[in-house]
Amino acid sequence: MSEQVARRALVSVSDKTGLESLAAGLVDLGFEIVSTGGTRRFLEQRGVTVLDVSAYTGFPEIMNGRVKTLHPKVHGAILGRPHLGSDAAAIAEHGIVLFELVVCNLYPFEQTIVGEGVSVSEAIEQIDIGGPSMIRSAAKNHARVAVVTQPGQYAGFVHRLREGSLTQEYRRQLAATAFEMTARYDRAIADYMNSIANDAPAAPFPDLLTLGFQRRAALRYGENPHQRAAWFVEAGAPQWSLAAAEQLHGKDLSYNNLLDLDAAMLTVAEFAQPAAAVIKHNNPCGCSVATSLREALARAYEGDPVSAFGSIIGCNRPVDGPTAEELCQPERFVEAVIAPDWDHEALDMLTTRPKWKNSIRLIKMAVPPRGLAVTLDYRSISGGLLVQDRDEQPDDASGWKTVTSREPTPQQREDLAFTWQVCRHVKSNAIVFGRSGQVVGVGAGQMSRLDSVFMASHKASQRARDGVMASDAFFPFRDGIDEAARVGIAAVIQPGGSRRDDEVIEACNEHGIAMVFTGQRHFRH
Repeated sequence: MSEQVARRALVSVSDKTGLESLAAGLVDLGFEIVSTGGTRRFLEQRGVTVLDVSAYTGFPEIMNGRVKTLHPKVHGAILGRPHLGSDAAAIAEHGIVLFELVVCNLYPFEQTIVGEGVSVSEAIEQIDIGGPSMIRSAAKNHARVAVVTQPGQYAGFVHRLREGSLTQEYRRQLAATAFEMTARYDRAIADYMNSIANDAPAAPFPDLLTLGFQRRAALRYGENPHQRAAWFVEAGAPQWSLAAAEQLHGKDLSYNNLLDLDAAMLTVAEFAQPAAAVIKHNNPCGCSVATSLREALARAYEGDPVSAFGSIIGCNRPVDGPTAEELCQPERFVEAVIAPDWDHEALDMLTTRPKWKNSIRLIKMAVPPRGLAVTLDYRSISGGLLVQDRDEQPDDASGWKTVTSREPTPQQREDLAFTWQVCRHVKSNAIVFGRSGQVVGVGAGQMSRLDSVFMASHKASQRARDGVMASDAFFPFRDGIDEAARVGIAAVIQPGGSRRDDEVIEACNEHGIAMVFTGQRHFRH
């Protein structure tokens, strides 16, 4: 084959999505395709003529494919600048045939390391060396060499080739995307290597923190219409995260919808029994467990039907017809429902009934398993970022201690455990009243704990009598207990740890209230 070809493309991809169509478009436009082992075989099996990179370099792939593109004739063909005399001389002397295009994506390192039971050696074999080198070379020389790194770019790129519109601005956009890919890839590798150093987790907070997220969608606006917003997702995000959720019906999700959907699923994931949570402004205003999802939804909505207007609902069981019928009660308005699945009857009901079909959003997402390894939580502040472990590990109830003269009854113990699980999802200062597996009052985000108790008392009214109260942090004074006693609370769960714990315990004993200390706080700012 003559070394003088009009156009030549180097194609080497791990993800072969859309590759056959891209190759057909390139061949139609007069490109000769040079490729490596796996990509070459894939294309040849589909009738595309391919020049193996070894035939071009004169050097075979070695070490089971570990070394194949790391060769001067490959990188010279990418980095060469024929308008410079020294480059032109080297091109001629070494028989380098220039590439006009590099199509490359990388070994699936990030997807591999999140797999269950993946060994260190398996992870390391998925560290791509030649791919990032080719991508970076092409991105550096983007003025002459176009670099395509994502299957989603293929159709638009071929269209521009046909139209002759590979502008410098477009080439720079491709290069920027390529450098973003390699930067994210290198960061993932560095984080992984830190995590396995010395066979033990390293400090979770490196000196340099580089985060890589892919834009999933541009949102209409942020929390308010004057704020711009977008949704980004982590590479290799688990199937039980919102990043992997599937929207089955409804309008596009908003910034606030996404925040509340995440809160809804994380709340109901706390419970082994059928559970439903009603979320408003990132707080559960209602939550319940029951023997069926329909009953749990009904009881969750009853927790605060006024606040539930325009809410997001989370379910930890597939939504069936009876549950959907319960949702469709008159005078209710719900923005979205998230659940692990939906049966045909429920989908048909919510997507065809006139009141619901144009307003409801239906989201399918796997329920997050409990007892996961702790992941990191990121919060932006002006000029920086705060990073912490997520507060997501289940509490160990074996360490809870009754500190009052009266012990909780068995039913009260169940309700204390239930309200404590809900309380950790309420913004501080957080107070949750509950009874018989149902939230009956919530005080959230108040500047004083007493104000939160007042709010929960107001919401619960007569339903507080003989119920229980959970507090995400200790009571600094006895006044919160006195207010809870006024409305009939019979048992309290809280972390303890105040200088005035003795006064708070004395107040409970005076009112005949049982109180349990957990020893663990659950602030949520």
